[in-house]
Amino acid sequence: MKVPVYGLKGEVTSEISLAGAFSGPVRDDIIKRAVLTEQSRSRQPYGTDVLAGKRTSAHYHGRRGIEHSMMNREIARMKRIHGSGFLHMTARFVPQAVKGRKAHPPKVTKKWEKQMNKKEWIKALVSAISATANKDVVLQRYRKINGLKSLPLVIDDKIEGLTKAKDIMNVLRALGLENETEKGKKVRAGKGKARGRRYKKRKGLLLVINEDRGIMKAGRNIPGLDVVTWKDIKVNLLAPGAQPGRLTIWTRSAASAAEKLGG
Repeated sequence: MKVPVYGLKGEVTSEISLAGAFSGPVRDDIIKRAVLTEQSRSRQPYGTDVLAGKRTSAHYHGRRGIEHSMMNREIARMKRIHGSGFLHMTARFVPQAVKGRKAHPPKVTKKWEKQMNKKEWIKALVSAISATANKDVVLQRYRKINGLKSLPLVIDDKIEGLTKAKDIMNVLRALGLENETEKGKKVRAGKGKARGRRYKKRKGLLLVINEDRGIMKAGRNIPGLDVVTWKDIKVNLLAPGAQPGRLTIWTRSAASAAEKLGG
């Protein structure tokens, strides 16, 4: 399919022929699996100290007829402290005792990372790329797009050399997408407000470039805009929350590289 290539002022400068990855089927199931796999790799393992609650001299005497025997004494059979003044015969170690260990604590040995075949992940990536070129899928995420000119949205490689956020905003205004950068943040519901994640921010535009010549640093100051090089592209960026169809702007070189991925 022939796709127009836009300049920095919003005018059509040339055309590019795209097929391959931009015309494949959209597989929601594979995309969701790839997103969950990528998210699991960023999960930091956590767990308690393996000796927490076990650093005690408490022990249990189970033999009958010996000194300090703990049987036939009408007390629960659990490990207790011996000969420590007011702590004598105080239960320790067991989960139900004061300062005892946890019954089933989180363990650092748990494997959070999920596995996925490389070929299957590439298939999910191709499917997510294809979703960015499908207008019906994109409109399910963005119901109020007014200035959308064409999909996939391809722009000249000169945008990679922009070093100021206002210059990027001028390009987005020329393309009719300035409203998509106005992604406000809202206060999170629940206890997360007190745990370092008070605000939630919606995902906006994604700009895929071939080479960073200053635009990535400039793009940080635009809310909702993510700038990523083609080599670092992930399914999670193309389909945030495992929902495909993110509004994506491709540079000409990045679109050409993506086309080869789909064969």
